[in-house]
Amino acid sequence: MTIDGLCVEATDTYDVINPATTDVFAQAPQATEDQLDAAVAAAQRAFLTWRETDVAVRREVMVACAVRMRAHADELIDWLVREQGKPFVVAQGEVMGSARWMEFTAGLPLPGEVVEVDGVKVGEVRRKPYGVVGAIVPWNYPLISAVWKIAPALLTGNTVVLKPSPFTPLATLRLGELLLDLLPPGVLNIISATDDLAPAMTAHSGIRKLTFTGSTATGKKVFAAAAEHIKGVTLELGGNDPAIVLADVDVADTAQKIFAAAFANSGQVCSAIKRVYVHADIHDALVVELASLAGKAVIGSGLDETVTVGPLSTQAQFDKVLDLMNDAAEQGGVFAAGAPEAVDRPGYFIAPAIITGLPDTARLVTEEQFGPALPILSFTHIDEVVSRANDTPYGLSASVWSIDIEAAVSVASRIDAGTVWVNQHMKPRPQLPTAGVKASGVGAENGAWGLESFLQIQTIAVA
Repeated sequence: MTIDGLCVEATDTYDVINPATTDVFAQAPQATEDQLDAAVAAAQRAFLTWRETDVAVRREVMVACAVRMRAHADELIDWLVREQGKPFVVAQGEVMGSARWMEFTAGLPLPGEVVEVDGVKVGEVRRKPYGVVGAIVPWNYPLISAVWKIAPALLTGNTVVLKPSPFTPLATLRLGELLLDLLPPGVLNIISATDDLAPAMTAHSGIRKLTFTGSTATGKKVFAAAAEHIKGVTLELGGNDPAIVLADVDVADTAQKIFAAAFANSGQVCSAIKRVYVHADIHDALVVELASLAGKAVIGSGLDETVTVGPLSTQAQFDKVLDLMNDAAEQGGVFAAGAPEAVDRPGYFIAPAIITGLPDTARLVTEEQFGPALPILSFTHIDEVVSRANDTPYGLSASVWSIDIEAAVSVASRIDAGTVWVNQHMKPRPQLPTAGVKASGVGAENGAWGLESFLQIQTIAVA
């Protein structure tokens, strides 16, 4: 762990499991509440000077952090594959994307306005940092989720206490070690612990802003803690992300892109495609293409660079996905590819499944599966499919597919989601905000909009 510019040990540890083998392969430190207090106190002290550090210097430090991440990419990739299970190429994309995000964020302009009335200056609207930011990141993309929080916090003059998921703490802990000599002591503190420590972190009086990525159920607890203690809060939560495929698409090309966006990281992505609505005219053809792609998937440990589908990350997620698949079979679902069963090998492996014939009320359609099981549903009318796509408490992302861009954008504008892609899916860019609606989140991350989430408004009115 890194606290106040030092590598810190813990008295107790807990097991970290490789999901490709289910074996314990490492121990992670179990931070105590006293160590949490020490991390917050260090961040508070560092804030007094970091907020006053020239923004040009903060930018230079962030660029240096990106360079350091690239220099140690192989090591970080290895940690990610072992602790999370994702294929090598996906882990590589996460590490290099993290460096790119850090570098891009370093160059963003900080907001601020002069307000005039009838040509006369009446005041300035400035932005000031909160202070100590408490960041909690998920197990599916631990490194880039951390950078999405660390980078804007650093640029805006905040300091950070970050806790990774107990399932995937190692790459993030190593990141903290790699950046120790680049940042002033206490600016970035990374501690690891089981989820028992999270309530103490969210309620801590020294933390003035919370930023959390994870499940909606846990996000509600974080939101409640923020409300009780009047903290700033950003939440990026779950999704049940629909893809709507119109009748005019190139079926083979669209199938490849949809498959990639549904089964990346074995479907364990907040914004992955979770359900596909296909026009009846091309439903069967698209199912055939998707099933063919599923049959070609190479399943195994991400350390093998030929693997395209890794394991589920945890026992609980593995059990949940199998339960949803078995329920789908009981609901009359037809498995065009895959089956409601585990792959016969060690590890939390489930083969990609393409499932048709389900009612809209099936759990695989209504719940966020977060796994390699994709329901395909048919539609005939646009009004009908928009209503069905929006019939969910979630609103993270969606996509619309058509060669008629104007028609696709028209449909996209009717979808209740923070991000709607056209002819692509799960293509985040550092220039654009990520912001869920409904039960998918509060506030925004990334781009200039994400910076605003780490700043408070101060008005200076001039007589």
